[in-house]
Amino acid sequence: MRWVFGPGRLCYERRSRNLGPKPPMSVDIATVRRIARLARIAVADEELEHLGGEINAVLSFVEQLGEVDVAGVEPMTSVMPMAMKKRHDVVTDGEDADRVLRNAPVSENNFFVVPRVVE
Repeated sequence: MRWVFGPGRLCYERRSRNLGPKPPMSVDIATVRRIARLARIAVADEELEHLGGEINAVLSFVEQLGEVDVAGVEPMTSVMPMAMKKRHDVVTDGEDADRVLRNAPVSENNFFVVPRVVE
């Protein structure tokens, strides 16, 4: 798996393990400038090289995570095993239209009336 940078694209793609060693990932100053613009962050020209180094450090850490063998590891939603809390699927107070619509500024035939947004 690897991050792919290119004109108009930044994505994570899977790689087969038999493709040989992965080239080290790095971003150039133009890519750092583009990332800053997309994130709407003002970055001075003299800070671009330092920021590029930080981004490259993060990307190299992500590369290291790709080397971890996760075969046989079950996906999980928490580090602590737990059962999901579930509630019964029953109708609550949705049947009481008068009570539901009590605070509506305008209602008509048990429906909320809202301003038209599409002409």
